[in-house]
Amino acid sequence: MDSFVLAFALVLFASFFQGTFGLGMKYITPLKWEAWWLVYSVIAMVLFPVGWALLVVPDLWEVILSSPEEVIFMAMLFGFLWGIGGILFGVSVEYTGISITYGIVMGLAASVGSIIPFFQIQDAFSQPSFPVIMIGVGLLLVGVFITALAGINRDKVRASASVSNPKSIGKGVAIAVTSGVLSALLNVGFSNASAVAEAAADTGVSPQNASLAAWVVVLVGAFIMNAGYSISLLFRNNSWSSFGTAYAGKSYLWAILSGLFWFAALGVYGQGAALLGDLGPVVGWPILLGLALIISNVWAYRSGEWDNAKKPFRQLLKGLAVLILAVCLLGYANYL
Repeated sequence: MDSFVLAFALVLFASFFQGTFGLGMKYITPLKWEAWWLVYSVIAMVLFPVGWALLVVPDLWEVILSSPEEVIFMAMLFGFLWGIGGILFGVSVEYTGISITYGIVMGLAASVGSIIPFFQIQDAFSQPSFPVIMIGVGLLLVGVFITALAGINRDKVRASASVSNPKSIGKGVAIAVTSGVLSALLNVGFSNASAVAEAAADTGVSPQNASLAAWVVVLVGAFIMNAGYSISLLFRNNSWSSFGTAYAGKSYLWAILSGLFWFAALGVYGQGAALLGDLGPVVGWPILLGLALIISNVWAYRSGEWDNAKKPFRQLLKGLAVLILAVCLLGYANYL
């Protein structure tokens, strides 16, 4: 199979997981948010990534410890900052629902998370793919804007029918914007941890699997932020007893599934990005998030978020069409 086709297939597969993991946030109750988030974080940022990496990179800890200290520090720092965005993502979903949150967060994360690694490439402006990437990212932002606007109009329609609280929309959007900017740093951290992946590849591991070593480093910082915040809330709210709440089996199940889906998206995306070469984090990241936005809206539609909102839904479809065009352009950019 052609490496580009395989890479695109992996990114497409990853986008399914990325667009699906947020469903679990609809099933936090009866657990407290902080209890649910801690379980999710342990699965998504420690158990699954470390377990997977150890299976394919036998010398994982030696590889990490032998990598330059500044690389490890910066990767962990970007992961920590992303962790703030990840927490805000979960908060925003509770205010605005899946559609608006995914629209804003994915759009900003995709564009900022693509442009920063691109500018870090030597002679970036002289790359033949530069104008196509910029047009693709620009279209991505347009598609996300249309999608987010459709979600806001949907909530206005539903608010007029006393389905939601319109006062929460503005606050939720503000939280989502902050989350989107910080969420971009996850891919920046992955791109800057390339030295760790290269060190893993030097031990005989395939470039695709070597990318998992880079994720382990980035997610150390992410876990410190997420777990630290959750534990602080557990103490502040005295909510440790939430772990023993009756009838919480479904909440625990979705916390575990969300964690598995979330890192499955990153792990598979990293393998696809490795096959795309130097432009992998630049092209693969916005494709991943653009397709994930489409998938998340499929789930949102099935869950009834677009009921009784026909006009905003047609607007949503236009936004998704622009996103598909942007994804196609970004895929073409890797050929240049």
